[in-house]
Amino acid sequence: MNHNQRLGKFGEQAAAAYLKSKGYSIVDVNVRTPHGEIDLVAALAGLTVFVEVKTRSTRQFGHPEEAITPRKLTHMINAASFYAAERGIDHWQVDVIAIEKMPGKISEITHFENVA
Repeated sequence: MNHNQRLGKFGEQAAAAYLKSKGYSIVDVNVRTPHGEIDLVAALAGLTVFVEVKTRSTRQFGHPEEAITPRKLTHMINAASFYAAERGIDHWQVDVIAIEKMPGKISEITHFENVA
């Protein structure tokens, strides 16, 4: 596993822990669809939340959320829509969790809700 894969795995685990601390339940992780992968599928009060996790260990390339391009957002919406249609889910949204990890600690977690 390379640095980016380790960082991504760390971010997904941190995001899942963050969501659980906010009352969400984690329904699924790393779901592959014809439109791309969904990092986390969570649920809260009858709402299904499809979560894209972006983790950075440096600001050299900007904040993590800046990696969500219009093209990436379209893929996220299409993947979520496919998953929801397959499972008969009517109430859903797409969120982004941005994590900045500095050596040895999480310095910041930002939750962007209903980005689409």
